[in-house]
Parts: sequence; C-alpha cells; structure tokens
Amino acid sequence: MSIHAPILEKPQDFSNSYLESLALVERLHRLLLDVVKDEFERLAILEINPVQALLLYNIGENEVTAGELKSRGYYQGSNVSYNLKKLVELGYMHHQKCHVDRRSVRVRLTEKGREVRRIVGGLFERHASGLEKAGVLGPNGMEEITFVLKRIEHYWADQIRYIY
Repeated sequence: MSIHAPILEKPQDFSNSYLESLALVERLHRLLLDVVKDEFERLAILEINPVQALLLYNIGENEVTAGELKSRGYYQGSNVSYNLKKLVELGYMHHQKCHVDRRSVRVRLTEKGREVRRIVGGLFERHASGLEKAGVLGPNGMEEITFVLKRIEHYWADQIRYIY
C-alpha cells in the first residue's frame, strides 16, 4: 500500500473536491480517536476514553472553565461538562469554584492528568517523527496543511458570524 495520495484519473470539480476534503477531515478525526484509544489500551489505561485524553492534552498546564474550552472551539456543549465531571471524579483534574463568578468552575490537571498529557504528547511526537522519516510529507508539508486548514477555519468562522 502506498503512503502517497492516489493520482486522480480526471480532475474533479471544486465542489466535489471540497466534499471529499470534508469527509477526509471527519475520517481523520475518528482515526485520531482510534489511535489514542489503541495507545491507551496498549498501556492498560482503560478508565478514560480518547476524547477525555485529548481534553487533558489540550488543557495542559492551563486552568480553565468549560465555557473557555467551548469558546476556544475545542469542544461542544454538554460533552465538555460531562467529560470534565468524569475526569474530576477519576482524579485526573482538580476543580474549584471561580472567585469572580460562583456559578463557574475552574479546572486544572492533577499529576495523574499530567501523566496522561505526557503519554498523548509522546504519541504525537512519535507520529510526527514517523511521518517525517517515512517521507509522507515534504519539508514544508505540515506547515502547508496547517496554513490551508487555518484558512478554512477562518472562512467557516466568518460564515457563522456574518450570515445570521
């Protein structure tokens, strides 16, 4: 199996290419969750799911509220609140009421949570190194992908802000 993208027999129109890209982004997200799940199963860490592991990774050394995570675009709705509650119950996060807004709860990682973050970070480092060594992307490939995805992100954000 080749690691390079297949050559298209005939050019697709822009709309079809866009739809194919959207489907690929969805598949990549699901595959990322499977990769994280596989790593945690291999390490016999079974009490948290991949979404929770990525949540711990993304919070890092910050102290945040569920609302901040939602506003940063990392997570949606009750999914964040549920996962934060579970992570606190399992000892991966500390929580405390915000001094300014008593309805809001601030969370930060415990040592157990930081260990999960280190595991996910190590997994990502191994993958970045593997992609580079295998020649999956050229020297500027990751920067080009990131640049294009950020442009799409900004376009979509503008659509949400200005259409309604």
